[in-house]
Amino acid sequence: MENGNRVLVIGGGAAGMTAALFAAREGAHVTLLEKNEKLGKKLYITGKGRCNVTNVCEDVQDFLREVPRNPRFLYSALRHFGPNDMLSLLRDLGCETKVERGRRAYPVSDHASDVTKALEKGLRGAGVEIRLQTRVQKITEENGAVTGVMLSDGVFLPARKVIVCTGGMSYPSTGSTGDGFRFARDLGIPVTQARPSLVGLRTKEAWPMELQGLTLKNICLTGRSCGKMIYCEQSELLFTHFGVSGPLAIELSCHLPEDGQCEIEMNLKPGLTREQLDLRLTREIAAAGKKQLSTVLAALLPQRFAALFPALCGLDGKTPCSQVSGKMRDKIAQQLQALPLTVIGTRPLDEAIVTRGGVQVKELSPGAMESRRIAGLYFAGEVIDVDAHTGGYNLQIAWSTGALAGKSAAAALKEDGT
Repeated sequence: MENGNRVLVIGGGAAGMTAALFAAREGAHVTLLEKNEKLGKKLYITGKGRCNVTNVCEDVQDFLREVPRNPRFLYSALRHFGPNDMLSLLRDLGCETKVERGRRAYPVSDHASDVTKALEKGLRGAGVEIRLQTRVQKITEENGAVTGVMLSDGVFLPARKVIVCTGGMSYPSTGSTGDGFRFARDLGIPVTQARPSLVGLRTKEAWPMELQGLTLKNICLTGRSCGKMIYCEQSELLFTHFGVSGPLAIELSCHLPEDGQCEIEMNLKPGLTREQLDLRLTREIAAAGKKQLSTVLAALLPQRFAALFPALCGLDGKTPCSQVSGKMRDKIAQQLQALPLTVIGTRPLDEAIVTRGGVQVKELSPGAMESRRIAGLYFAGEVIDVDAHTGGYNLQIAWSTGALAGKSAAAALKEDGT
C-alpha cells in the first residue's frame, strides 16, 4: 500500500514499537522503519540484559518525582498509558512480569529478548508492516505539513503522519546516533544540545583511582553547584579509574549543571550522629594503644579505604593511636561525614545510559506528542528532552509517549477522512 494514507514510524525501539502498535490498533495502516537488522536492539542491553520494563509507581505524581527535567510534559502520556498498562499489555502478549526491589518490573524469564518478542508478536498481529535495515535520510514537508520520508537509497515513502522514535545518542552501537535530532533541526524545530545522563563522573582528585573497584554501601552523597544543593541521596558509590560511578554518581549526573561540574560531600557514616561518631572514634582509638591509626580505621571503613583515609585528613596513617590528639580525632570525624570531591565532568555520551536533551518540549503538544510547527509530525521516547532516574522510568517514558503518539496519529488520520 504505497500511498500517503498511513502512519510511518521511524525507529523500532521501545517508543517506536508502542507507537506502531497503538496506531495500528486504532485502525491505521502502519509502516515501521528500523535501520538495524532487528527490532528493540537497545532493549536487549537494558537492565543488564534483563530489561527493567517499568517502575510500578503508586501514581503519576510519584513517577514524575523521578524525572528531573520537564516532568509536567509527561502527565498526559502517563495518564494515557502508565506502568500498570504496560504490564497488562505484555501479559496479553504472552510475556509475564514480576516486580522486585524498588518497584522495578522485569520479565519473569529475566530475558530482555522476551519483551521484544512479545511486542513484535503484537505488531505482526495488528498488521504492522515492518521494514528492517531501512534507513531514513530525511522527513519531507510542504506548507507546514508532513508529506513523507526520503530513504537513504533515494526511495520516497509518502505519509500523512510520521512519528519519530529514533532515540538519543547513548549506546550508538544500537543505532541511537542522533538521527531524530537532525530530522528536527532540518525542519526548523529547536533541539536542546545532547549531553550524557545516567553516567559516571570524572573527579579532579586522583585518590578515587587508587580505590578502583571498591564499592561503598549505605553512604549519603550530597551534590552542590554554586552553593546550591542539587542532589542528596543515600545508596552505593563505586570508585573507578576515572572517578566515581555506581547508583549515587549515576543518578547525580541527571542533576548536573550544563558545565557538568559540582562539589560532592560524602557522609560515610550517615547512620551515626556526630556525637555518636565522636564517642565511637574515642573508644576505638583509646583501646588501640600503639596500633597504627590506619589499622584502627579499618573498623569503620573497608581496609583499602582505611589505609588511604588518614592522608585525606592530612594525617599520617602510621601514627600510633596513643599519639592521636583530640584535634586529630575531630578532623577524622569531620572527613568521615563530609568527605569532599570535585566533579569536573562526566564520562562520554556513548557511555551514558540515556541522553539528556533533545526536541524541546515546548515545541510539542503534550496531549498528542505532535509538533506545533509541522502538522502530522510526532515525536516519542528519548528523542524528546525528557530523562529520568534509573529504575525503569526512562523505558516507561518511551512506552507512554510512544503509545500516545501512535494513538494520536491514527485518530488524526480518521479525522482527516482517510
